[in-house]
Amino acid sequence: MRLEFSSVSENESFARVAVAAFVSQLDPTMAELTDIKTVVSEAVTNAIIHGYESDPSQKVVIETVIEGHQVEITISDSGVGMDDIEAARQPLFTSKPELERSGMGFTIMENFMDSVEITSAPGVGTTVKLVKRLKKNQPLKN
Repeated sequence: MRLEFSSVSENESFARVAVAAFVSQLDPTMAELTDIKTVVSEAVTNAIIHGYESDPSQKVVIETVIEGHQVEITISDSGVGMDDIEAARQPLFTSKPELERSGMGFTIMENFMDSVEITSAPGVGTTVKLVKRLKKNQPLKN
C-alpha cells in the first residue's frame, strides 16, 4: 500500500486509520494495532512538524508492506532532514521546544516496534522504516 498526502496535521489521523485498516487483514491483537497506530502517528507528526515545519504544500509518503505476519511501514518526507540522528533518538530531545514537544517520538517508536531504521540528511529529508512481527491471534479459551 502506498499513500501520499499533504503535510497538514489533520492527515495524521487519516494515516493512522489507513495503515491500521490495511494491517487489520492480519487479524492483529488490539495491543498490536494500538502500537502500530501510535508509531504511525508519531512518525507522521514528526514529518509534518519537524520535516516540513508545518508547510501544507509538502507531501508525506507512507508505504506499508505485509510479508507473512510481519508489517513494514516506511514514512518519508523530503523536508529539512536531520544532521544528528543519534541525538534525535535520545529521550526528551526536540528541535522544537517552543512548541512544547515531548521529544519522545523515536523512543516510543523503538519501544513499540521490533525494528526502527532512520535515514536522514540535511536538506534531503527523512525516512523512518518501522517493522513489527505480529503474533498470531490465539482463540479465546472458555
